[in-house]
Amino acid sequence: MELIKVAIADDHKIFRKGVILSLRPYTNVKFVQEADNGVELIQGLPVSEPDVILMDLRMPVKDGIETTKAVSKQYPHIHIIILSMYEDERFVYHLMENGAHGYLLKNAEPQEIRKAIMDVHEKGYYLNNFVNRILLKRSHSKQKVIPSLNNEITLNEKEKDVLKFICMEFTAQEIAQKMEISPRTVEAIKDRLMERFGSKNTAGLVFFAVKNNLVDY
Repeated sequence: MELIKVAIADDHKIFRKGVILSLRPYTNVKFVQEADNGVELIQGLPVSEPDVILMDLRMPVKDGIETTKAVSKQYPHIHIIILSMYEDERFVYHLMENGAHGYLLKNAEPQEIRKAIMDVHEKGYYLNNFVNRILLKRSHSKQKVIPSLNNEITLNEKEKDVLKFICMEFTAQEIAQKMEISPRTVEAIKDRLMERFGSKNTAGLVFFAVKNNLVDY
């Protein structure tokens, strides 16, 4: 099983050590960096080179919100999982639309943290029941969510299929097999949709698709 390198940023050392200890049984997860704040995290990234970051929100010097935005801009290949005590849906939406690939509450079980790490590394995002409830709530809201001159978003059939399969958590290789196209074509369509909808990563693309009712399961 592929080794996944993980960094954790949280100013509570006891919590950090607890997370690391709880994931020790999973031999494919290796912690390569610990940080007390966002500045310390970013400074260490060129050396630690993590695949995934577990990020707290409330930290001194540079908080998790600003750090997530900075990391997603400077290191777009690194996947970020928010690990926070905040259940406010505004935090969830803001973070997921600005570079985060998953959002967990700090009472999450080690098994779920490990699954989130695996999913964001392999699929590009992780959506649990907590986040899905927020998505469902927002999708039923009458509030307009897209400031656009064109109220109707049109997709061709291939774009619809790729978007649907992405939301169903299939990998590019799996989508390519189902649609009988190349993985490179799948990635090209995904990149085009992300650019069109202003999404910074796969998680943002899924968020956009669900909250704007662009997919039917």
